[in-house]
Amino acid sequence: MRYDPGGLLFAALGLVLVAVGCVWRGRVLRPLSVKRAEEAAVRDRSRNLRRAADMAIAEARRRATRGEPAIVTVADVTRVACRHYGYAAVGREEATAALRRRFEDADCWRDCMTDAFG
Repeated sequence: MRYDPGGLLFAALGLVLVAVGCVWRGRVLRPLSVKRAEEAAVRDRSRNLRRAADMAIAEARRRATRGEPAIVTVADVTRVACRHYGYAAVGREEATAALRRRFEDADCWRDCMTDAFG
């Protein structure tokens, strides 16, 4: 029985590439940084609060009857953030800032009311 040297060479080359990839992969990744992790957590929380404000606005618009404005409160944003994203506590300032930003971005002045500006 004859062995094919091409197949053996192909398998050896594959093993070498896997070994090089394992060694090189560890060097390519940047080491973990506490500062970067904290910044990412702040960005995620801010993004999630803005999404919670969007959800609260959409929910208020669905609840509103025809001809009356949708009423969105900071408490609605806090409730949605806690329920949907699992935050144990959301500060009123954070929720107010997120609601203000999304309220202005979504052009809610014509069909919504909020307590975020009072």
